Amino acid sequence: MTSIGVISPPDQPPELLRGVAVATEEAGLDELWLWEDCFAESGVAAAAAALGWTQRIAVGIGLMPVPLRNVALTAMEIATLSRLFPGRILPGIGHGVLEWMGQVGVRAESPLTLLREYTTALRSLLDGETVTTDGRYVRLDDVRLTWPPAARPPLLVGAVRPKTLALAGELGDGVIFTGDTSAEQVADGVRVVREARERAGRAGAPDVVAFTAAPVGSRAETLAALVGEHADAGATRVTVCGLDDEGRPVSDERILDLVGALGEVRAAG
Repeated sequence: MTSIGVISPPDQPPELLRGVAVATEEAGLDELWLWEDCFAESGVAAAAAALGWTQRIAVGIGLMPVPLRNVALTAMEIATLSRLFPGRILPGIGHGVLEWMGQVGVRAESPLTLLREYTTALRSLLDGETVTTDGRYVRLDDVRLTWPPAARPPLLVGAVRPKTLALAGELGDGVIFTGDTSAEQVADGVRVVREARERAGRAGAPDVVAFTAAPVGSRAETLAALVGEHADAGATRVTVCGLDDEGRPVSDERILDLVGALGEVRAAG
C-alpha cells in the first residue's frame, strides 16, 4: 500500500508545527514531511519535535542540503533520531538550492561529486563503520559513530535530473522527487533510478517518494486521484503540499483542511 503524507512547509511559522503534526496522526495519515529550506527552519530540529509530539507517524526530512552540513554531524543527528524514534525517521539529502548555498559560501563547483562522496560516507557511518576518506569535498579520518542506528534507516536522495536520479539508484535506498512532481515525471525518473540500481548490482526495489501539491480546499476525491496517479507511476510514498489561493505553499492553519481530506483518502484505502 502506498504511504500517504502531508508536507508542513517552512513557509509556516514553527509554532504551527505541533498542531499539524498532531492532526496528521489523528487523521490516520502515514507520514509528515518537512523541508529544510534556507533560511526558514531546521529540518532536524523540527523533525525531533514532531516525532516527540506523536506516537505513530513517520517524519521525513526532504531534504537536508549536503553543502550546508558536515557529513559527520548529519550522521550523528540521523542516528540519534533513529535510536530515539525507531523506524519513524525518513532522512533525505540532496544538493540544496544552489543559489542559497552560494549565499552562505558553500556552493560546490561539482555538486554531483559532493553528493556522491557525501552519500557514500553517510551510508557507511550509519552502518556503524569506521570511515577514513580523502575526497574532493568529504574528508574523514577514522570517524565512527558511538551510537549508530540500531535499525538501518533508509537513506533517501533528492533528485530531479538524470545524473542525480542515477546516483540515487546507485547509492541511495530510495529517491525523493522534489518539487511539485507530475506522475509522468515520476514514471520517467523511476526508470532511471531502477536501471542505475540494477547496474550497481543492488537487490530490491528503491523507495520512491513523490512530492506533489494541491489547493488546500481540494476534495478527498481529487486527492485520491492525485495519489493514485503517482502510485501507478511507481511512487511508494506520496506526500502533498497544500497551496493557497495564489499557488504558494500554505502558511496558516488552512493546512489542517488538507490534512483532514487526505485522512479521508487514507481511510478509504
